[in-house]
Amino acid sequence: MKLPAYPRTKPSGVEWLGDVPEHWEVKRGRFAMRVNPPAPRLRALKPEDEVSFVPMDAVGVGGGLSLEQTRILAEVSSGYTEFQDGDVVVAKITPCFENGKAALASGLLNGAAYGTTELHVLRAGPTLDRSFLFYVAISDTFQKLGESEMYGAGGQKRVPPEFNKNFRAPLPPLAEQRSIAAFLDRETGRVDRLVATQREMIERLKEKRTALISRTVTRGLPPAAARAAGLTTNPPLKPSGQDWLGDIPAHWEVKKLSWLFRYAKGPSAAMLTKEYVADNVGDYPVFSGQTENEGLMGMIDWHEFNFASPVIFVTTVGARAMSTRIVSGKFSLSQNCALIIPRSKKADPRYYEAVLRGLFDYERRSISLIMQPSLRFDDLDKFRVPLPPPGEQSAIAAYLDEETAKLDALVGKVEEAVERLQEYRTALITAAVTGKIDVRKEIGP
Repeated sequence: MKLPAYPRTKPSGVEWLGDVPEHWEVKRGRFAMRVNPPAPRLRALKPEDEVSFVPMDAVGVGGGLSLEQTRILAEVSSGYTEFQDGDVVVAKITPCFENGKAALASGLLNGAAYGTTELHVLRAGPTLDRSFLFYVAISDTFQKLGESEMYGAGGQKRVPPEFNKNFRAPLPPLAEQRSIAAFLDRETGRVDRLVATQREMIERLKEKRTALISRTVTRGLPPAAARAAGLTTNPPLKPSGQDWLGDIPAHWEVKKLSWLFRYAKGPSAAMLTKEYVADNVGDYPVFSGQTENEGLMGMIDWHEFNFASPVIFVTTVGARAMSTRIVSGKFSLSQNCALIIPRSKKADPRYYEAVLRGLFDYERRSISLIMQPSLRFDDLDKFRVPLPPPGEQSAIAAYLDEETAKLDALVGKVEEAVERLQEYRTALITAAVTGKIDVRKEIGP
C-alpha cells in the first residue's frame, strides 16, 4: 500500500522523531497519560466479586489479552498490577518488552483486572486516544527506545516507569488520532488474518511431515520409493505386539531399544551452565535440551564426546523432553539431555531418530497436561522398536531425508512470508503514529 506523506511538516525537536506534520504537537508522556495509576473500578467492587487475572502468558504479542483466568477480589487485592478497561498494559521485563507484549484492555470481568507485576499500565488523558496510545506502545521506536533504557542484570532487565513518563509522544489532534487508530485497526486486522492463514498452512505441513515419518518408519517405503531402492513393494504385514507400532512388514523384527543401543549422559553436565559456556569460548559445541537453536547452547574450549558416526541426542526433562536430533563429532552435553548410541551396525541412527520421534509422540499423548514431561534410562529400556534389515533402514532414512527436506523448505518459505507480514505490520504502525504517512483519507467520516 502506497500512502502519501503529509504536505507540510516541521522539526519535532526530537532527534529520533525527525519532522512531524505541521499541526501535530510533541509532548512528554507525563503530560498526556498516567503511568501505573490505581484502578478506581476495583475500589467500587465488593471483596467477593470476581475480576480478570492476567499473567504474562495471557498478554499477546502486538495486542490481545487472554481473559480465561479470574480471581476473587479478596484473594488478589495486593501484590499484583491493577488496571481497568481502557488501559494500555505493556510488558516491562526482557524479553517480553522487546517482543512487543502489550494490549489495550477491554472486556475485563467487572471492568477491572489484576495482572503480573511485570506490566506497566498506561492510562490515556483527555488529549490522548487510548487506541492511538496502544499503537504508539507497540511501535518500533517505542520498543527500541525503551530497550535502550532498560536496567538490571541478564534476564531481569526492566523498562523503568520514568521511560513512559519521559517518552516524547507525537500527538495529532484527537480526531486525527482516532482516524489513525481506526486505519491501523483495519490494516493490522488484514495482516493478522493473513498471518493466521499462513500459520495454519505451517501447521498442516508439519502434520504432514509427522504423518509421513510415522507411516514410513512403521510400514516401510511407499511402492515407488521401494522399487527405486530395489526393495519389495507392498510387503505383507504382521502384528507388532506394540500399540504404538500396529502392524509392520512381516520380514521385520521387533527388539528392545536397549538391545540395539546404549545410553550416555555427560559426566560434567552440572557445570555446563550458560554462564560457564559464555566464559569459555572455543571450537567445540555444547548441546542442551533446553535450547531451540538445534540444541546448540554455545561453543567451549574442550569436549566430552567424540563420535565419527552419528548418534542420537535426546532431551530428557522439561518442555522439550523427548525431542531428538542427530549429532556427531566432538562435543559436550549440558543438563537434561542424553545420547542414544548404536551397539552394532544393525542400527542406523538416522532411521531410529525418526522411529523415536514417532514413539515419543505416542508417549506424550498419555502424559497429563499438568505434568512435566521427562525421560529416564529405565524408560528407554522398556521401549520396543522395529528392526528392518540394515539396508532397508538406510533406504528409509535417505527417503525421509529427501522428502522432509522438501516439506521443511515449504515451511521455511511460509515462515519467511509470515516474517515479512509482521515486519510490514510494525513498519506501518510506526509510520502512522509518527506522522510519516498521511492516512486521513483512508478512513471515511
